[in-house]
Amino acid sequence: MNVATPTTVELTSRFARELPELAAPWQAEPAPGARLLVLNEPLAAELGIDLGFLRSDDGVKLLTGNRLPAAAAPVAQAYAGHQFGTYSPRLGDGRALLLGELVDARGGLRDLHLKGSGPTPFARGGDGFAAVGPMLREYLISEAMHALGIPTTRSLAVVATGRMVRREMMLPGAVLARVASSHLRVGSFQYAAATGDVPLLRRLVAHAIERHYPDLTDAENPPLALLQAVIGAQASLIAQWMLVGFVHGVMNTDNMTISGETIDYGPCAFMDDFDPRAVYSSIDIGGRYAFGSQPLVAEWNLVRFAEALLPALDDDSDRAVALAQECLGGFRRQYSTAWSAGMVTKLGLREIRDDAVTSALIADLVDLLQANRVDYTSLFRRLSGAARDRSGSGEEIPPAFDSWMQRWTALAPDLDAMDAANPAYIPRNHLVEEALGAATEGDLEPFERLVGVVREPYASRPGLERYAQPAPEDFGRYRTFCGT
Repeated sequence: MNVATPTTVELTSRFARELPELAAPWQAEPAPGARLLVLNEPLAAELGIDLGFLRSDDGVKLLTGNRLPAAAAPVAQAYAGHQFGTYSPRLGDGRALLLGELVDARGGLRDLHLKGSGPTPFARGGDGFAAVGPMLREYLISEAMHALGIPTTRSLAVVATGRMVRREMMLPGAVLARVASSHLRVGSFQYAAATGDVPLLRRLVAHAIERHYPDLTDAENPPLALLQAVIGAQASLIAQWMLVGFVHGVMNTDNMTISGETIDYGPCAFMDDFDPRAVYSSIDIGGRYAFGSQPLVAEWNLVRFAEALLPALDDDSDRAVALAQECLGGFRRQYSTAWSAGMVTKLGLREIRDDAVTSALIADLVDLLQANRVDYTSLFRRLSGAARDRSGSGEEIPPAFDSWMQRWTALAPDLDAMDAANPAYIPRNHLVEEALGAATEGDLEPFERLVGVVREPYASRPGLERYAQPAPEDFGRYRTFCGT
């Protein structure tokens, strides 16, 4: 039951009020032994929420959805989606709740959303709960992505519920409190389009534009303008994923946001050895969401977004299709431009104006990376070290790169700019598993230490050498799981 709480946290219910067809009013399950595990203090400050309150009993109950401001109207959001290419007309928040929207310290509107708060009408037979490990994974990886400058949803807190959750074994349960500029997805538009209610689809378009692209409000064709904006946002986002070796693992259309933020860190991982075929998700048997396939999958998802928008693009169906195709034709160019610019920066070559030279250099580097299975993240830091000839760093570069390095160093790369663009630290898979394993057993110290390291990814620090090293050989083949 919603009751007033002694807090400055004020939640609005704009989504629930404006789009009730896409919202199922619901309440979180009680958390019988709620205990705060981790609290994102920097994010709380951005949101203008008092830390003392969040640590209090009332604050923890807010973070589990068990005590909300009187005006709050929590809902499970409805959406459809293509999951591994197969369309599901009714997915929705099966174990999540949108508590409402809040205004952050800068005046921006953010969603406060729970994950693992119990089954909803969209649970589809699931228990609706979450275990500590997967919720801490989302907290850790989303903070790392934020520190890398990649648009992402963020985790405000993880709260242990005191409830055990059955997976392969009984595990301690938890709720994640997540913050996003919104939780609108491609699947939200697919759901609205499937109703056949074009006015609803147009209201959803207007809601998305007001929320994310307010400069498009007066566009001649708002749905078309939204399509163009989302294509651009996703082209930029996927390029950034590729530049840091991030593998999302489950790029279903319900996991692609309209805002261009990364969402849902289930079976995700950062690539160790460079391999376009890298797959970590235990359920991606066919490699649909492999590292090197992510740009094509993003394009495929955007085609589904365009299909959902067709009834709103133009009353003439042929004209609507032509408009959508014209927009979609720009994705590959926008992605390629963003990725190429990022690689130029990673190699310290931003001042080089000969595009043919840099393009050939980048293409040859990718070939070398693939042929030699080199650790992707550390290579760029090793390159700058080798170019400075520090402590024999050059010995760490495989001999196959010798000729390439001569061509690269002849261009006088900016090595300081390289170090500012290439992380020394990412959430290495073996370190993530080590931290989550300890946390599940009640020891949060390894987790907190790893979070502290990845929050400053570009500054190499003494004593943190193991955090920059690839997994040991005995770590074996890595597999991740969605947590449900």
